[in-house]
Amino acid sequence: MKELGKKIKRHTQNILNTITYGLSNARIEACNACIKLLIKRSFGFRNIQNMIDMIMIERSNLKVELPGRLLA
Repeated sequence: MKELGKKIKRHTQNILNTITYGLSNARIEACNACIKLLIKRSFGFRNIQNMIDMIMIERSNLKVELPGRLLA
C-alpha cells in the first residue's frame, strides 16, 4: 500500500490531467495493433517500402480506385 501511495503522489498531476481532459492512449494502442496486423499480412513482400506503402494507405482515409472496380 505504501508503494501505491508513493506512485499516486508521484503521478498526481498526470492522473488529474487524465480525469480533467478525458484523454487516454487508446487510439494510439489501437493504431499500433492495426499496424502489427498489417505487418503480419505483408509477410513475403520483396522490400520494406511496399509494406510501408500498404500501412500508409490502410491507415489513411484515402479511397484508391482500382481498375474495374467502382468506389463505394
